[in-house]
Amino acid sequence: MRIARFSTGEGVGFGVVEGGPGEEFVSAISGHPFGPIQFTGERHSLSQVKLVAPMLPSKVVAIGRNYADHAREMGGDVPDEPLVFLKPSTSVIGSGEAIAYPTGLSRRVDFEGELAVVIGRLCREVPAERAHEVIFGYTCANDVTARDLQKKDVQFTRAKGFDTFCPLGPWIQTELDPGDLGITTTVNGEIKQSSRTSKLMYDIPTLIAHVSAVMTLIPGDVILTGTPEGVGPLDIGDEVSVGIEGIGTLTNRVVSRD
Repeated sequence: MRIARFSTGEGVGFGVVEGGPGEEFVSAISGHPFGPIQFTGERHSLSQVKLVAPMLPSKVVAIGRNYADHAREMGGDVPDEPLVFLKPSTSVIGSGEAIAYPTGLSRRVDFEGELAVVIGRLCREVPAERAHEVIFGYTCANDVTARDLQKKDVQFTRAKGFDTFCPLGPWIQTELDPGDLGITTTVNGEIKQSSRTSKLMYDIPTLIAHVSAVMTLIPGDVILTGTPEGVGPLDIGDEVSVGIEGIGTLTNRVVSRD
C-alpha cells in the first residue's frame, strides 16, 4: 500500500495511492494512517494534487557510513557500531519541492540517496528480532549535506541540518521487503549512485535496535539507513532524483537560498 500526504489547495491530508502509471489516483483517508484505514470517499487524480512530505517526523535519525564503499570514498572505515546523527524536522520537504542551497555559508552541497524507514509505533529498546513490528513503511530520502561544513565542524549538525536538506517521498510503501532493493541517484538524468540495499553493513533490524536503545521512537519518526558510494556535488539549477525499487522516485530541484 502506498500512503501519501497530499494538498488540494484547501488543506493537507493522507490518502492511499491506487491505480497504474498515468492513471493513479489518491483515495483520501480520515486522520493519520497508523491505525485502521478509514476512507472518506474523496478521490483525486494524482495529477490534480500536490504531494508533500509523506510524514512530518518529530525527528530524523540518520546513519553514517553504512555502505563499505561509501565509507572508503569518505576516507574512513565502517564504524564498529552504527554511526548515529540527527537531522531536524525543519529540514524535511517533499518531492517536487526545492532544495535551498545556502550559498552564503557553503560552497559544496552534496546529494546522498538513501532508503528511509518510517516508524509506526511508540517504542524503545526494541529487540532486532521484533523490529518489523514497529515499522510502518519505507520511502526515498536525500540526506543533503554541506560537505565543506561537515569537514570544518567535525560533527554533522550544521552540515546536515539546513532547512530543505531532508527531502522525503514521494510516498510511503507499507508492503515491501527492504532486504535487496535497487537504489539509484541521478543528477540531471545522469546516474551518480547505483547500488542495492543488500550492501548495508548494518541491516534495518540492527539499526532499529541500536537507535531505540538510546531514544524513544514515535509514530512518524524516520530513520535514514545510509548512502551508497557515488556521492557528489549539486549546483543551483540541478534536478536530483532518488529512485528505489518497489517505492518510486523522489525528485527535487536546487535553488539559491540567498
